[in-house]
Amino acid sequence: MNVLVILIPVSVLLGSAGLAACLWTLRSGQYDDLEGDAARILLDDEPQDEGDVPWPPAT
Repeated sequence: MNVLVILIPVSVLLGSAGLAACLWTLRSGQYDDLEGDAARILLDDEPQDEGDVPWPPAT
């Protein structure tokens, strides 16, 4: 039972740290743009010039 004297404060401390980290991410705007990153990955390619296309086309 003596171990509970250490485990309970440690668990409260870890829970508080997790809650503080969650609140910090919410306040910093981490979750404001949920769809922007997904679309940015798809639209990140640079446009190809028609001169860059190899001839004959690969099959």
